[in-house]
Amino acid sequence: MNRLAPSLLLATAALLASAAPLAAETHRVEPAQGQTALQEALILAAPGDVIELGEGRFTLTDGLSLDVEGVTVRGAGMDKTVLDFTGQQGAGEGLLVTSDNVTLRGFAIENPKGDGIKSKGADMIVYDGIRVEWTGGPKASNGAYGIYPVESTGVLVVRSKVIGASDAGIYVGQSRDITVRGNLVEYNVAGIEIENSRNALVTENIATHNTGGLLVFDLPGLPVMNGGNVIMRRNVVKDNDTPNFAPPGNIVASVRRGTGVLVMANDGVLIEENAFEGNATAHIMVIAYTQPFDDPRYNPYARNVIVGPNAFGRGGDDPQLDGKEMLLEAFGGALPPVLWDGIVEDDNGLRIAEGVTGWSLNLSKPGQSLAEAQPGPLALTPLESWEFPKVGAPAELEARLK
Repeated sequence: MNRLAPSLLLATAALLASAAPLAAETHRVEPAQGQTALQEALILAAPGDVIELGEGRFTLTDGLSLDVEGVTVRGAGMDKTVLDFTGQQGAGEGLLVTSDNVTLRGFAIENPKGDGIKSKGADMIVYDGIRVEWTGGPKASNGAYGIYPVESTGVLVVRSKVIGASDAGIYVGQSRDITVRGNLVEYNVAGIEIENSRNALVTENIATHNTGGLLVFDLPGLPVMNGGNVIMRRNVVKDNDTPNFAPPGNIVASVRRGTGVLVMANDGVLIEENAFEGNATAHIMVIAYTQPFDDPRYNPYARNVIVGPNAFGRGGDDPQLDGKEMLLEAFGGALPPVLWDGIVEDDNGLRIAEGVTGWSLNLSKPGQSLAEAQPGPLALTPLESWEFPKVGAPAELEARLK
């Protein structure tokens, strides 16, 4: 009978031991333990661990960070576990995540000096049942973004709530394979913004009492360019009536109060089966980027934007636009549900379905005065001619939901 040499036995045992994963642990932190204990738990967690936040209010004076892969941070619910940053000393975000395969679930961030939760370069991340709120109401001094994943592949934001962001409540930037579903965004400048990102599904959200409800932008000069393939489907976009409170110089400072959906300089956006009501400027606006730029990679035109069947209620009756009186007179007292500036690179600008009322201002170049507009109705495009690629977060992220 052959026997393994003792040295080989030892080497094999060591290899097996190193390959076997350690059992995941749950680390519970109570509000009374304070900032140090919470940050230590975030630092010392191992991949696969759960950090369980107790019910109550954590009073915090500095931002938190997580850089361990595969960690779940779980509270008792967005109204039961609150991370309170009202006394935060620095100007950073409440929580910064820089690791992959992280799940954030069931807690609130209140009054951070900067962004609520920022995840950067954090692939395959889930935000589930998170609330970010500035409790003093809409103010320019509020943080810019509530939920803020950027430079990521695989993003899922569900069942969450953001109130009071001075830029965007939920902002997904320079990312791909994204689902934003079943969230409530209110009293932000922009409710939900998808920027320089691809393959995004924005669905079953409620955007109300923001300056603008849902935004899809592509901007120059960013590391990731050429956003597109975005579907906005089965959202409620209602009464977006909050005056713009973004700090001067911010790109969303130009968003007009009463904007439902705003698409700017993006390639491939489908807007269908949404319910629009009470958006006083316009339910849907499609525009080119109008500012000077020197980025040779950038295309400032909106391309391949499709507006399918939607439910359009009252709107467009108090547009916050230059030449308001002229526009209202031209359109008989209210702007149409779909308004396009008409600035186009080729024939693939905006298409609308039968039954949708859309008009073009027929402008010819970015920055042109509305006084030179020559409004005219948009032609209709048969539904069967539409094709749109599969978009949304990977199924693996959906499997993490409970």
